[in-house]
Amino acid sequence: MIYTTFAKVYDQLMDSDLYDQWLTYVEQRVPKKTGRLLELACGSGTLAVKLAQAGFEVTGFDLSEEMLTLADEKARAAEIELPLIQGDALDLKLDTKFDYVTCFDDSICYLPDLSAITQVFKNVSQVLKPAGTFMFDAHSLYQMDEVFPGYMYNAKFEDMAFMWQSYAGEFPHSVEHDLTFFIYDESIDGYQALEELHRERTYPVASYKEALQAAGFTDIEVTSEFGTQSVLETSTRYFFKCKNQS
Repeated sequence: MIYTTFAKVYDQLMDSDLYDQWLTYVEQRVPKKTGRLLELACGSGTLAVKLAQAGFEVTGFDLSEEMLTLADEKARAAEIELPLIQGDALDLKLDTKFDYVTCFDDSICYLPDLSAITQVFKNVSQVLKPAGTFMFDAHSLYQMDEVFPGYMYNAKFEDMAFMWQSYAGEFPHSVEHDLTFFIYDESIDGYQALEELHRERTYPVASYKEALQAAGFTDIEVTSEFGTQSVLETSTRYFFKCKNQS
């Protein structure tokens, strides 16, 4: 399962300022800061905790048990109530209806194709209240086609080293991230190499809009740069906000 090893260094690799920008994006579009909010692909829980502290009644949902363990630790440390659900967004079936659903950090791009994306959008519609708000982001075409191919990043920590290399994928606007971890093992007084392969794929803005409309969403707003700019050819991330019709 992806993130098995990555979860251990996820927070060290993430730019903490990004969480504040995602929080601001939500707060500017939900000024009352109240209501039930489902955060799909909540990861290690940093944003979920921030959203709860801002006033939302947050539930976290993620595929990775390792990530949810980290999220639970953060919620306990912050002394907030944060229900956490392990599951696959492609099989999202919850009894609770939410006022808002969020899915950030380009998590939508891990879905294999547009059919899967449309199915997730339909599932989101089913757990949203009528006129509920769905907000998510996705890598842009520019990010996938121009920035990621050939990208390399290395990091070294006290007991671990990390190498990240990205390559163009087999499908249009797709990439493969080859992650290699060198983790210190006391039993051998040396480092063990562990590898994970992450695949991501994105689509033109029009394709995301069509998928949202097929799932019953209306009032679709598309921006970039955390909602501060219009979408340009060199935008690196798309942001979507829409309303549930059903």
